[in-house]
Amino acid sequence: MIAASAAVQRPPDARLLVADRGGAVNHWQRSELVRLFRAGDLVIANDAATLPASLSGTHLPTGRQIEARLAGRDSLAPDRVKDFVAVLFGAGDFRMRTEDRPLPPPVRPGDLLSLGPLRGTVTRSLNHPRLVTLAFDGSPREIWEGLARHGRPIQYSHMPTALAIWDTWTPLAGPPVAFEPPSSGFVLDWNALASMHSGRIRFATITHAAGISSTGDPALDALLPFDEPYRIPISTAVAIGQARSQGRRIIAVGTTVVRALEHAAGLEGIVRAGEGIATQRIGASSRLRITDAIVSGTHEPGTSHYELLRAFADDDLLGRMDDELDAHAYRTHEFGDSVFLERTESKAGSAERRFAAA
Repeated sequence: MIAASAAVQRPPDARLLVADRGGAVNHWQRSELVRLFRAGDLVIANDAATLPASLSGTHLPTGRQIEARLAGRDSLAPDRVKDFVAVLFGAGDFRMRTEDRPLPPPVRPGDLLSLGPLRGTVTRSLNHPRLVTLAFDGSPREIWEGLARHGRPIQYSHMPTALAIWDTWTPLAGPPVAFEPPSSGFVLDWNALASMHSGRIRFATITHAAGISSTGDPALDALLPFDEPYRIPISTAVAIGQARSQGRRIIAVGTTVVRALEHAAGLEGIVRAGEGIATQRIGASSRLRITDAIVSGTHEPGTSHYELLRAFADDDLLGRMDDELDAHAYRTHEFGDSVFLERTESKAGSAERRFAAA
């Protein structure tokens, strides 16, 4: 695979690697995605807009440069923007590989950070030199204004030019709660939704605070994904219940949707409306109770996104997919190509699926 280096959400040559329930792998044009859906399918996307979550500034006790990348919070409520989990970096910017970014100056609880118009206090150190909790001064309105005026999208060095915040918003973007874009949603546009509607394919959304994809530190990356809040609307919960009772497929657009739905389902396997915080890690040993297929970006083995795909298919199929992605030079990262992966028969299990109305 090669890195996608242009901020184009729906390039005309975008490709889609398709792996079906039986393990067959085929190459499609991504513009043909809707043809993979069947009448009665329920397609669910994440409608979160991306925050300008990269904040540069100064560590006041030392006067040294620092960057805080916001990476977590405990609520999606607009007035709950005082407290964040943040990953700290020393001098540099997105043009430097994340792996090469220096550590921040040593920080302790009580240290003040000047981040443009915002002022934040380190409230806790989370057992890693880069990972802390921050509390911002000011009212929710002042904090939102500070983020809008000074923050930038979190960005990595494979993208050579600075991203504008609207580059990171999907066509469905609504509440600004994601720390990085739920980029699988770039595949959708209003024409695709119109085609789904005419084909009697149902569509719904959830809101999930998509987290950061990399910190550049192996020990910290091993903790990803962090806890992430989500909200499931009543209409979506009802649609899920109906789809399951009718034996229809539920297709997630992105790993964040899988994480939210599977967390909400819990042990009962019933998705109810409301808010929650996804704390689980989904991997090869996970039993998917809700999601039958996923539309995702192309991910490299060892990342948390790739681990989640192991809940849909065994390593043999994922390895064959990797070989095809490499052999045909698919593009990776947020503006790259896509995969469609249906949960294989081996992952579905031999027992009959249990359906229940939400």
